[in-house]
Amino acid sequence: MAETIENSNEAPNPGRRRFLTAATSVVGAAIAGATVVAMVESMEPTAAEEAAASTTVNLAPIEPGMQVTVPWQKKPAIIVNRTPAMLATLAEAEQKKLLKDPDCSVPQQPPYCRNRYRARKPEWLVMVRICTHLCCIPHYRPKPASVAPWWLGGFYCPCHGSMYDLSGRVIKGSPAPHNMAVPEYDFSADGKVVTITDMYAKAHLC
Repeated sequence: MAETIENSNEAPNPGRRRFLTAATSVVGAAIAGATVVAMVESMEPTAAEEAAASTTVNLAPIEPGMQVTVPWQKKPAIIVNRTPAMLATLAEAEQKKLLKDPDCSVPQQPPYCRNRYRARKPEWLVMVRICTHLCCIPHYRPKPASVAPWWLGGFYCPCHGSMYDLSGRVIKGSPAPHNMAVPEYDFSADGKVVTITDMYAKAHLC
């Protein structure tokens, strides 16, 4: 018992204290590091979130003249299979000077879609189906004269009267200021599938 008391009263060992302090610091740093890693991992998108960020659509069922609207990043994306007659109306709208921005000078589409068709392939329109006025959902009205006697076909927003051609280019007199937005997208190698990936960074919806 006396030996135990004697040992407890011996002078402190500075070397031993430094060792214990260093060991405690290492353990603490390891725990803190593990906590940070866990926090970072929890902030990374889950597989489900990553899958929801893109939308893949089989084009085979979409016949010429038809359209489908699919959810993408909580927004409606429209895909239209345009016929040669529908494509011809795009040039006619330019000739009749119906459009606010016929040359797509406002960057509402990726550079590879800055053309009359606003598309990678003329027949396939891939677009965010949101009016650039107040974010309403325009109706698909491809039939000529179905909205007005001069109507060539396009998209009509009944909420406030905005109108667009079959490329989503806004028609003069509409309250909408810009063409509808075209997202980033890619076709599969065989051209039978389209995957919508990202919102074009410079485009805005409304």
